[in-house]
Amino acid sequence: MRKIAISDIHACLKTFRYLLEEKVKLQPEDQLYLLGDYIDRGPDSKGVIDYILQLKEEGFQLHCLMGNHEELLLESMHDSGMREIWDRNGGMTTKRSFGVKAAHKIPEKYLDFFRQLKLYQQSDDYLFVHAGLDFTQADPLSDREGMLWSRNWEKDISYDWLGSRKIIYGHTPRAKEKVIEKFEALGTEQFFCIDAGCVFDHLPGYGHLCAFDLTNSELHFAANRE
Repeated sequence: MRKIAISDIHACLKTFRYLLEEKVKLQPEDQLYLLGDYIDRGPDSKGVIDYILQLKEEGFQLHCLMGNHEELLLESMHDSGMREIWDRNGGMTTKRSFGVKAAHKIPEKYLDFFRQLKLYQQSDDYLFVHAGLDFTQADPLSDREGMLWSRNWEKDISYDWLGSRKIIYGHTPRAKEKVIEKFEALGTEQFFCIDAGCVFDHLPGYGHLCAFDLTNSELHFAANRE
């Protein structure tokens, strides 16, 4: 049984499937942690969610977290300002994928999936979250905005609060080389961003989906195949 983490799929279904099926070779007994941002920007948001739901139905062990893009979708249903922000940040591609013109028209089973997503997950000495933690809060795990939206928070980590745990997160894309560099520093640092910017394949060094095999301390990459 392995523990594997992936973040920021961003509607790149072909890449996601290739990474899981050909590189990781996911098994039903593995624990797969998905750290949010399944939708927006890429071409097949609906397909990504369908694949996740299929894996769950087939008995695979998935732990799915919320990302800021899922938050935007949900907020857009009752906040016109958030609707505009979502549209500017990939919401239009998601609506096209579902064949709808508004988020509330997305079938209920998908909306239920988004609503039930967790904000964080802990397993042994690992703490999984989408974006990061706001360490100005007495309890960083009580701050929804920090877990979904924070950037450049690493310098503020309270190691007394964190203890021996390592934070695994996404949200802030970086080049593949930088991901590898930070992976190699994980022995001394207690945080690791696994977002290799899959959907940003137009940027030099980006355009990869990363899977972190925590059990075997290995990285698997798939270049954007969309």
